[in-house]
Amino acid sequence: MASKNSGKRGGRGGAKIVIFIVEILVIVGLVSALVYFFNNKYNNGDNAGGPSLAIVDNNDLTPADMGISDEVQELTQDGGAMSGYMNIALFGIDATSTGISALEKGSRSDTIIIASINKDTGDVKLCSVYRDTYLNTGSGGYQKCNAAYALGGGNVAISMLNSNLDLDISNWVSISYKGLADAIDCLGGVYIDVDSSEIDHLNNYQIGISEVLKCDYTPVTQTGYQLLNGIQASAYCRIRYTAGDDFKRAERQREVLQAAMDQAKKADADTIVRTFNTVSSSVLTSLDSDTFLELVKNIGRYNIVAENGFPEASLRTTGTIGAKGSCVIPVNLESNVIWLHQYLFGDENYTPSTTVKEYSSQIYSETSPYVSY
Repeated sequence: MASKNSGKRGGRGGAKIVIFIVEILVIVGLVSALVYFFNNKYNNGDNAGGPSLAIVDNNDLTPADMGISDEVQELTQDGGAMSGYMNIALFGIDATSTGISALEKGSRSDTIIIASINKDTGDVKLCSVYRDTYLNTGSGGYQKCNAAYALGGGNVAISMLNSNLDLDISNWVSISYKGLADAIDCLGGVYIDVDSSEIDHLNNYQIGISEVLKCDYTPVTQTGYQLLNGIQASAYCRIRYTAGDDFKRAERQREVLQAAMDQAKKADADTIVRTFNTVSSSVLTSLDSDTFLELVKNIGRYNIVAENGFPEASLRTTGTIGAKGSCVIPVNLESNVIWLHQYLFGDENYTPSTTVKEYSSQIYSETSPYVSY
């Protein structure tokens, strides 16, 4: 095993470690299963007082508090285009601390993934929201959307997503990079196809991650389809300096998520309980036990059938927006929201809310002096 001091420091700034998220069946589905087995094992007296998840109680929040508009609420009722779906936000937090307090607020969410579950079919669609997307973050005005989490944690971040994208997300899961690495290790690693443009970056990024986790790392020595451990997979998610830049990085994150799902489905009960014991201290969520159990009942049916990113490739541009820095700009937010609802819910005739129309106009007003549309 290589020393944590060997090799070349990874990425710009080197010391800054970006934390990534485990996908729906490793954090939501897998952790649902963990809670299920945990409750059955420990609540029977085998391990009273065992580990538990840190849960944020959202029971007192109204739809308006979560940024869910009246128009969207109507669509979630019986017969509406959004009925029959459960939408959950997954956040990976940009912080160097590994404790739960780092997941509460004050740090940006460098990974944002919407997981939309069709409860009738078990189909799961993933959509990354690029961290630098120029959106309305609430009290912070218009800026990079990953600032919303820093302003107020998961609840402010889902309000940002709901109000900008016309969604009805009421639950979220956040994880630190330690939780990601631990979960993947407990599952026995993930299989990833590493190409020649990625291998050096992957090994460089392992250095910074191992420094924060205070552990050794094992360099990847060859390209091709292979089993990566937790630190290696986390480093793979970090890669951004190849063709495709940050958009390709989000794609790699989703690739790891799919691979982790494949491993989670093969895990036995003992592995799941052991993973829960390990990962629970690195996860903060608004999902209560009833929602967990609703998810776990159908865990074997869940399949990721599509993955994409927001803003959509043909409906975005990039540019430096004054002091707010380099941003991903939705070219007409309305058009992007129409695309998103078609992608997630199959709604071919979606009409954006008045809020989205207002935001779309303001985004154009604030960004058009800096970029060519």
